[in-house]
Amino acid sequence: MIRAMRWRFDPLSLAWAVALFLVLLLLATVGARWGWLRSFFGDVLAVVWVYFVFKTAIGARVLPLALAALGVGLAVELGQYLAATWHLHIPNRALRIVLGSTADWWDVLAYTIGFAAVLAIEGLRGAAVFRAARPRASAP
Repeated sequence: MIRAMRWRFDPLSLAWAVALFLVLLLLATVGARWGWLRSFFGDVLAVVWVYFVFKTAIGARVLPLALAALGVGLAVELGQYLAATWHLHIPNRALRIVLGSTADWWDVLAYTIGFAAVLAIEGLRGAAVFRAARPRASAP
């Protein structure tokens, strides 16, 4: 049985989300000349960041939240592909940096690695990622 998601506030997840946002901001500005580290590692961290943003406000198991974060990354990549196919251009430079402007299979790999990193991080923390819900004993 899937446990329902519920709204809640997790200050530790907020702290991680803010810290990761600052790292992503540094990668986007100072790390502009760092090549693959900025682009590939930044995409890996972006999925982890989205996961912690979700985890800040949503109480749910790790796997659904991690899949939702991966879905956000894949949706951005699909948007980049469709924009290129339809010859659309984002005029705002900052938004172009945040969302990207070129669809690339390496980005999909980076998002998948970010997804796996979330599962690994939470697995190391002892979270139950794939554990099935245990049946409760019924009263006679």
